[in-house]
Amino acid sequence: ELPPSEFMQVADSTWLVLSVVSNGREPTGCQATGVTKIARSVIAPLAEHHVSVLMLSTYQTDFILVRERDLPVVIHTLAGEFDIYKEESGECIPVTCDDVSNGFLKPKPAASPTLHPVQSPQTRFCVLTVAPDTLPAIATMLIDVLFYSHSPPREAGASSQDLDSITFFSFSLIEGYISIVMDAETQKRFPSDLLLTSSTGELWRMVRIGGQPLGFDECGIVAQIAEPLAAADISAYYISTFNFDHALV
Repeated sequence: ELPPSEFMQVADSTWLVLSVVSNGREPTGCQATGVTKIARSVIAPLAEHHVSVLMLSTYQTDFILVRERDLPVVIHTLAGEFDIYKEESGECIPVTCDDVSNGFLKPKPAASPTLHPVQSPQTRFCVLTVAPDTLPAIATMLIDVLFYSHSPPREAGASSQDLDSITFFSFSLIEGYISIVMDAETQKRFPSDLLLTSSTGELWRMVRIGGQPLGFDECGIVAQIAEPLAAADISAYYISTFNFDHALV
């Protein structure tokens, strides 16, 4: 519904959203949360089959975005581990490999993944949610933070010394549920009684992946980060953006 604009870049592919409601073959004793809990069962197999993914971790759950044209490969890859459903008119309809066999192409072997540089600024972040009925009370503050109270973007290739702090704010509204990632200093600007977080109130550090914009074609970027964290049972949120990927640990 957005009008075309010379100031707006749009990726040329259509992406479909997947969500996982069970952990597949993750160890039953795994206590990690976020992308870590689906690293072995979802992220790694898709990378092995040369499927590029975008990740969006929220306060409530994790979403995986895949290109629409890659859906047959995705279903063939995950069908052995998961029952797969598609949503039609609010109902969940089972999907089998036979349903997409006409569009299935045997994936080409994935090339050796590129090792992207990572930066870890000193900024500490919070992962929060807000009750939908209290959103109007912080709407003005949200607009100010999103559109006015930010620094100009850093040039691609900025050195690690330039990244002692990073401006990052993520707001998601998905099926009525709100998820916010903001730095600890920005959190102080909001009424504390309206922002909900875990009982421990834990803070997160960010690892930004990519020295320059990553693009959308390369596969395995999420797996490079998520698999080692899963092996160490480290919880992580993962947010892909238009230019870079970000892991919160």
